Amino acid sequence: MKNSAEVVIVGGGIVGLSVAYHLARRGMTDIVVLEKEDMCGTGSTGRCAGGFRHQFSTEVNIKLSLLSVKMLESFAEEMDQPIDFHQDGYLFLLKDPADVEVFRKNAEIQRRFDIPVEFLKPEEIVRVLPNTEIHLDDVIAATYCGKDGISDPAGVTEGYRKNVVRMGVPIYTGEEVVAIDVANGKIEGVRTKNHDIKTNTVVNAAGPFAGVLGKMAGIDVPVVPLRRFIWTTKPFDKAPSRWTLVIDFSTGFYFHRESGGVLFGMGNREEGPTFDLSVDWKFFDKVMEIAVERFPPIAETAIKNSWAGSYETSPDAHPILGRVPELPGFVLANGFSGHGFQHAPGVGQLIAEEILDGKAHTIDISPLSIARFAKGLHEVEKNVV
Repeated sequence: MKNSAEVVIVGGGIVGLSVAYHLARRGMTDIVVLEKEDMCGTGSTGRCAGGFRHQFSTEVNIKLSLLSVKMLESFAEEMDQPIDFHQDGYLFLLKDPADVEVFRKNAEIQRRFDIPVEFLKPEEIVRVLPNTEIHLDDVIAATYCGKDGISDPAGVTEGYRKNVVRMGVPIYTGEEVVAIDVANGKIEGVRTKNHDIKTNTVVNAAGPFAGVLGKMAGIDVPVVPLRRFIWTTKPFDKAPSRWTLVIDFSTGFYFHRESGGVLFGMGNREEGPTFDLSVDWKFFDKVMEIAVERFPPIAETAIKNSWAGSYETSPDAHPILGRVPELPGFVLANGFSGHGFQHAPGVGQLIAEEILDGKAHTIDISPLSIARFAKGLHEVEKNVV
């Protein structure tokens, strides 16, 4: 274990590894990545559904998607790492007139960035979701973007991991951070259960534990963990033929093709923050009612697997990025609110710019500073599933 480093990254999920990769690619290799679990990517990264999309309601999230999806499109070649990658689109099903108006306004914003989002009538949905027996009697409109899709969290994480190691950056697993040493407004080091590392710069990429790590540095990082459930089914004849991710927006239920069956998920909106990642099988009964109503063929198959993941959620559903003004050596990459996998490639580059160049410049991340919360919430991301 190194006893000092220019930068210590806490969190070996996709966000932390992306930051390490982008720093190392620009020549900074005096870095340490610390992961409390025995393997990288086993937290929120390994428990997500793997979706990526451009259909957000705010400009800054759209910009993050444009930057990140472009990287995902060339990921396999650049990183010498094969990944599953399907751009079969996101389809949002809308049955509330108020939601339709919100999505119309969202589409106007998205089109300003040349995103090919379509507003569909119910009878037009079959064009983008062929050979799928989906119930649409209560749907009054839908939006679809063919540049959205599904990718491979495990493969993308491994691509970053092996390239970070190849460039000489050590990744230490099984190293839980227990303290951050701060004196006179500066970071002096990080302590794990087993080692001490001197450093002046710490990147908080701790996912759902961002708030816990923040407290160690005396900083209130407003991130809470919200549990989300995912199930996969065994293969069945009427599974969708395409990988389109279908979202019933009013309930938050979603599904897409997976290994000849489907992957589907939903969060309990009545549940508060929790670090519990067990599956709530009582809630499963409610999810299945919605699933069978929306996609009747799912009743013909059986559950293959199940798990729970965690959305590291911020108050306005936007990420919290950049240096903490009162503790400049503490750099945040937190609060993605369910969008960490898809925005990690771009965020890694932006945080590297923040550290190496003094500020991020590919995208202006100043609106995402933690300082915004002192001014009250102004813009909230509405397209959260």
